[in-house]
Amino acid sequence: MTRTSAPEQLMDDIARAVADVPGVAFLRPALAGRLRSALGRPGASAGGAASGVRITPPRDADDVWRVEIHLVALADARAVDVARAARRTAGEALSAGLPGDDVRPSVTVTVTGLV
Repeated sequence: MTRTSAPEQLMDDIARAVADVPGVAFLRPALAGRLRSALGRPGASAGGAASGVRITPPRDADDVWRVEIHLVALADARAVDVARAARRTAGEALSAGLPGDDVRPSVTVTVTGLV
C-alpha cells in the first residue's frame, strides 16, 4: 500500500486486508450505509469494499486513529481468533497507508454473525 490521505482510500485498503483474513466471510455494512445504498446516493461507500469499515482520524496530537470493523465470520472458525486477526491486520494496514506518521490506532472489531 502507498501513502494516502483520503479516508475513503484508507477504508478500502483496510477493508481489503481484513476481508483476506482467514475466517472472515465478509464485511457487514452498518445500518446507515445500507440505507444510503438503498437510496442510491452518489458517493456512498456502502456497496464498496469498505462497507464494514469506519475510520476516524485523530482530532489533536493526543488522540488516536479510530477504526471500527463489522464483519461476519465463518461458522467453523473461532470468532475470537478471527476478531483478533482482523484487529491486528487493520492496524497494520492503517500503518502501511500512513508510513512515516506516528500511527496509534484504536481498532474495534465486532463480529455481527456467523455463516
